[in-house]
Amino acid sequence: MAHCTSPDSSTYSGYIDVEARHLFFWFFESRSDPDKDDVIFWVNGGLISFSFTKLWILTIVCVCRCVGPGGSSAMGLFYELGPCRISGANSTTFHPESWNSNANIFFVDQPVSVGFSYAEYGETVSTTEEAAVDIAAFVAIFFEHFSKLKGRPFHMAGESFGGRYIPLFAAEVYDQNSRLEKAGLTPVNLQSIMIGDGYTDFYTMIPSYYDMTCTATSAAPVLDIACKKWLKESCVDVFDTIGCGAATSFCDSITLNVSSLSLDPDFVLTFNKGVNPYDITKKCDGEFAETLCYPAFSDIETYLNLPEVREVLGTDPEPATFKYRSDTIGINFHRTLDQFHTSYHHVAALLDRGVRALIYNGDVDWICNHLANEKWTLELEWHGHEEFSTQPLREWSVDGKKAGETRSAKGLTFATIKGAGHLAPFDKPKETLELVNRWIGGQEL
Repeated sequence: MAHCTSPDSSTYSGYIDVEARHLFFWFFESRSDPDKDDVIFWVNGGLISFSFTKLWILTIVCVCRCVGPGGSSAMGLFYELGPCRISGANSTTFHPESWNSNANIFFVDQPVSVGFSYAEYGETVSTTEEAAVDIAAFVAIFFEHFSKLKGRPFHMAGESFGGRYIPLFAAEVYDQNSRLEKAGLTPVNLQSIMIGDGYTDFYTMIPSYYDMTCTATSAAPVLDIACKKWLKESCVDVFDTIGCGAATSFCDSITLNVSSLSLDPDFVLTFNKGVNPYDITKKCDGEFAETLCYPAFSDIETYLNLPEVREVLGTDPEPATFKYRSDTIGINFHRTLDQFHTSYHHVAALLDRGVRALIYNGDVDWICNHLANEKWTLELEWHGHEEFSTQPLREWSVDGKKAGETRSAKGLTFATIKGAGHLAPFDKPKETLELVNRWIGGQEL
């Protein structure tokens, strides 16, 4: 636990209550200048949260739909961008490339039922829209409590299903500002959103699985015209629960059957014997259903259940056991088909209101890949569409070495991180930190 703090900065943990909902957070002051540095909000979206069948086609179908939600932000804290990293079931080590190197940052377990967060009276959350209301209230209360941070540039960041979360969360925070001003409170200085390897638009994501699996680069569409037409009519133009479910199942069957004929047997994505879906350059570490290819996640769970750790954090007796992923939330959201509601319209609205957006992606991530995220940013309708969409990709570098490719205009930036997978801050900590520092500093990549 000592490795999560430093002599020059403080840390705070606890709950912020939104009526009967208790949201757990862990806040870390900047290692640089906590009295002046920006503030970053971070949430994890979640990894795969369902049991799996040995039938590979059914497994793939589930994976395509189960990139979240339900993941505790402890994964981001202890495995990716936090001030310390898990080094076993009972210990942590100092992380030099933490995002609090030059920013104040807080990690939130949400929605309720995720991580240490919980609700009373049987209250649950089943949609991103519901979660957004809680988060906006949480943010307002947070800044009222940590009053010295009022007015600081604020950046909302998330990963994976965070591509669905963050645009709606930020939009709710933005809209809430007018109500705060009417109440005589200080509005939140929302400056930007940051989405890492996000699941923002299912419509571009579905075809991209074939491209990432079977081609070296983005190739010709694998879904036929009828399939894409059905997706658009039932899921995009008008959301029809039954029709959308049928359309996505049909399109999955086309993509996956084609993939099964094209892949080398050792590469077939069974996730028990195949590659890591979060980094297609690697084999899965352990049995997928047990480790999700990252055994250290279990160490995080064990560590945060240590009585002495819970005592230091000040966690409530409920939940009795910390889990890094919530099957309850995954099931609740999937029952409402929340993952088939797109979030890019909220990104466009934020951009049109002066809130910048950074969309970054590890280039070897399969589950939420860069091909799909580049595509929706290019197609996004907003005031900077023409300038952004006509910009060629250019190289960005760190210490004179290529770190990835980027495109930027009018406050929107798309960037890839070379050699990084879904957990980009873990795979490429130096490059990802440099990306974030340049972004919050208003510098060009």
